[in-house]
Amino acid sequence: MGNMNSNTKELPPEQREELLDTLQARFEKNMPRHKGMHWDSVQAKLEANPEKLWSLNEMERTGGEPDVVGHDKKTGEYIFYDCSAESPKDRRSVCYDREGVESRKEHKPENNAIDMAAAMGIELLTEEEYRALQELGNFDTKTSSWVKTPPDIRELGGALFCDRRYNTVFMYHNGAQSYYSARAFRGSLRV
Repeated sequence: MGNMNSNTKELPPEQREELLDTLQARFEKNMPRHKGMHWDSVQAKLEANPEKLWSLNEMERTGGEPDVVGHDKKTGEYIFYDCSAESPKDRRSVCYDREGVESRKEHKPENNAIDMAAAMGIELLTEEEYRALQELGNFDTKTSSWVKTPPDIRELGGALFCDRRYNTVFMYHNGAQSYYSARAFRGSLRV
């Protein structure tokens, strides 16, 4: 296999420390999101999974403000979602997926939600996960977020997005090729 270092997704130590500090401060400031969980356990998991830390850094870098929202008792994994108040700012103006981008005749955006999430090592939130996030606070009151779209809808050219308006969470649809300056996507990461 030879030397794989060029592909390893690992943060330099200084950046790793900085990210862990940021995540810890956010964790401690938002305890209702993760009742009964302890930062030490989360940090131990993160330190054992440098590639996941790299993904969290990508979430952070693009404005997602990731935080722990759950703990899978079966697998022992901690679940992080993007918890920024509005849809992450450096992931906006993207079509849903590459096919959506390709189907545009002009004004093609540079990126799409599905490929961006894959490159970051995260998954788009499903509608169910998005609704669970909204139980923890008010998110996307001015913006909206693409959510994982079921294949049967996508095959017909559509893609789903959600937002919060009038204190209610709405799910809606657009052509997968559409993009808006106020729409990005939120992701999840299991560590």
